[in-house]
Amino acid sequence: MDVLARARAMEAAGTDVIHMEIGEPDFDTPAPIIEAGIAALQQGLTYYMPALGLPQLRTAISQYYQSHFAVKISSDRIVVTPGSSGALQLALAALVNPGDEVLMADPGYPCNRHFVRLFEGRPALIAVDESTQYQLTADLIDRHWTGKTKAVLLASPSNPTGTCCSMPELKRIVELVQRRGGVLIVDEIYQSLVYDMQPETVLFISDDLIVINSFSKYFGMTGWRVGWMVVPESYVPVIDKLAQNFFLATSTPSQYAALAAFNDDTLCELAKRRQQLHQRRDYLIEALKELGFEVPVIPQGAFYIYARCLALTDDSQVLVDKLLENAAVALTPGSDFGHYNPGHYVRFAYTTKLSRLREGVSRIKAYLERSRSV
Repeated sequence: MDVLARARAMEAAGTDVIHMEIGEPDFDTPAPIIEAGIAALQQGLTYYMPALGLPQLRTAISQYYQSHFAVKISSDRIVVTPGSSGALQLALAALVNPGDEVLMADPGYPCNRHFVRLFEGRPALIAVDESTQYQLTADLIDRHWTGKTKAVLLASPSNPTGTCCSMPELKRIVELVQRRGGVLIVDEIYQSLVYDMQPETVLFISDDLIVINSFSKYFGMTGWRVGWMVVPESYVPVIDKLAQNFFLATSTPSQYAALAAFNDDTLCELAKRRQQLHQRRDYLIEALKELGFEVPVIPQGAFYIYARCLALTDDSQVLVDKLLENAAVALTPGSDFGHYNPGHYVRFAYTTKLSRLREGVSRIKAYLERSRSV
């Protein structure tokens, strides 16, 4: 966000900045979703919804799991939330008491550890690298489990690495966490943004866990703020009470708009967008290697490349600052995502058009060549 703020200031002063720092694709919300939102407003559908969500939307999400993943999930277990952040807050509020530990990967999405602290818990960060595809494994979880461990939080695909946890490994993790008496939370907000593989869900393995998802990333509804969570039936009453107290309800027009996310026309458009992201990923991986960055693990999903920059610097923050100031290219330093060798990595988000990515690569190349000649 700091990099984005500086980039916006540069743009306001007339500089053309290429954005590869923020996790928000440049695609507009699909037209059917916009039209459904407008229709909701015109029909006066602007009043409070139940805290657990619009019943029709909960049913639609349940049907989506059945039709796309062959998983039967009762709509009673689906909770609609203000984005996936709202879902994560509810899940952790239901689970975490002061002093409880939640195991999670380092690097990882920074807000996760802050959400744990919000409820006076302790985020227990586990260093991960290319040897585990930057994902937690059952062995790592078992090794770091303590008497205070309450839950494990993992993301597949993940931010910032774009890597996935394989289904066999997920099965081992599910069995381990259940055997240990903890709760597994799986963030699947990039679930359908995968390449060279079919989208999957951990719910195919077990439904005795918590799954977080969102309409933001794949469905193109970032600013609409609609997410969802799938929880064990026994958690629904407490989640209902927490939701009422935290935010009362998710935006009503946004929920009606989200109903159109599952239309055939919308899903067809989303599939085309995924193909564009796939092309961007493939281009940028090879281009970064030519610039001197390393990509130890090919990201299988999301829209991020977590690239090692040791051949260029051991301080990614300095590199990011210099590229913004001297090349007008905005990236994210590894320090945003944890404590494990953050200076060795930068995150590239391929959330802008291929032509802009090419221009960004050209600018970085020119800056690096200038720097070497000094």
